[in-house]
Amino acid sequence: MGVNGNEVRTAALRLLDLIGPTALAASAQEIAAGGEPAIIADRLGRPDAVESIAHLVHSCREWGADRAESYLIGLADGRTGDRESAELIWTGPSVHGVPVRATGPTLLAVVDASRHDLWLTTYSAKPHEPLLQAIRRAIGRGVAVAIAVETLAGAGSAISGSEPAHAFAGVDGLKLYGWPPAKRPADAKLHAKLALADATTLLVTSANLTGSGLGRNIEAGVLVKGGPAPQRAAEHLRALVGNGTLERIG
Repeated sequence: MGVNGNEVRTAALRLLDLIGPTALAASAQEIAAGGEPAIIADRLGRPDAVESIAHLVHSCREWGADRAESYLIGLADGRTGDRESAELIWTGPSVHGVPVRATGPTLLAVVDASRHDLWLTTYSAKPHEPLLQAIRRAIGRGVAVAIAVETLAGAGSAISGSEPAHAFAGVDGLKLYGWPPAKRPADAKLHAKLALADATTLLVTSANLTGSGLGRNIEAGVLVKGGPAPQRAAEHLRALVGNGTLERIG
């Protein structure tokens, strides 16, 4: 990880031990963005953590906000362990005194945490470079990546421009799936938006895989770690492929 990486890791572990994984995940965005340590500590109700937060804020600067936030969220998730947990995820304006995890970095953390299988589903999609880079990293470490997207034919007039699948055209080694209009009821849409890693971590969100959905709109979702929900989602997606409901495209 290099000198700067070691500094980030040391500072992050120190803060994690002090405030716990939930608080670290909730404050990851502000810390990675270089927020004021005293304000962050106040929002967490942990004035004793100001010095540790300040050290981590300083250490994260060399990494950049996106990479640092993804790392901090992944670190917090790892400490959570195998217990079942559910956490609210938001896109949109932040609210003073209400720390919540943001959709974009949380999605990147799910992708970066995958080790075997990764599913993404979306209605609309536009090229979003941080996500494309995370997908390439996953494929590079041997993860089987599958993405289900709506098509222009399936969406009718609701989506215009390029096919949503074209958002991933520059990524080699993934499988793209669609729901053929001939196999669906009239006016039905492929409207699910989720990210599923290794049948153990499931992000269900209202956000499409677009820059607006992941960073600017008001969107809401839930991150589920452990328990039966991620396993059932994996089984359902495999069944949709197995029975021909979802077919390869591209």
